[in-house]
Amino acid sequence: CKPFKVDELLLTVERALSYEHVLVENETLKETLRTKFHFKNLVGDSERMRRVYSIIEKVARSESTVLILGESGTGKELVAKALHCNSHRAEKPFVAINCAALPGTLLESELFGYVKGAFTGANKFKKGLFESATGGTLFLDEVGSIPINMQLTLLRVLQEHEIRPVGATESVNVDVRIIAATNENLENLIKTGQFREDLYYRLNVAALFIPPLRERREDILPMTRQIGRA
Repeated sequence: CKPFKVDELLLTVERALSYEHVLVENETLKETLRTKFHFKNLVGDSERMRRVYSIIEKVARSESTVLILGESGTGKELVAKALHCNSHRAEKPFVAINCAALPGTLLESELFGYVKGAFTGANKFKKGLFESATGGTLFLDEVGSIPINMQLTLLRVLQEHEIRPVGATESVNVDVRIIAATNENLENLIKTGQFREDLYYRLNVAALFIPPLRERREDILPMTRQIGRA
């Protein structure tokens, strides 16, 4: 308040600057801990794995759809979680589904949900995984196994950012980041008509390849130690 005393003004400014410094320091510490913690399950210090970590750090904070490629057992879901946990969506849900584990009809209702009476046994409304992951990340594992007729539906969701539950007449807006993974060669599936080329390019905005352990033998010992501590 005016008229103010110079000493009181200086003290107030010092407190404000000190508070700002603490906020910045706290955010830096949280960022360090977040990165360190969420990379701990990704074992390996080889040149190829360091390249993977570098890409994760670059891609995590973007809104880009990510396609993770790699053989079974290379840790694709761990990489997806690292991407999520180092993004601005980290406080929101991370929802994962193995697309190969369900037939097409069940996969559709699992992803998009359904309304009461949509089919026999649909006794109540069920929220789909897209809505469950609102604000966060939806991880589509084994995306190459999605039936061709459902691929068009998924493409529309990626384009329009809205879903329509099974049996519903109206669409629902969704805010979800998609991370997909596969151990298949999608380009070969495109050639044989088993995967849509337009969906492939929608998913493959940013690609991340996870090398198998046989191609980074220097990581075998650290991985053995990690298993021994588990």
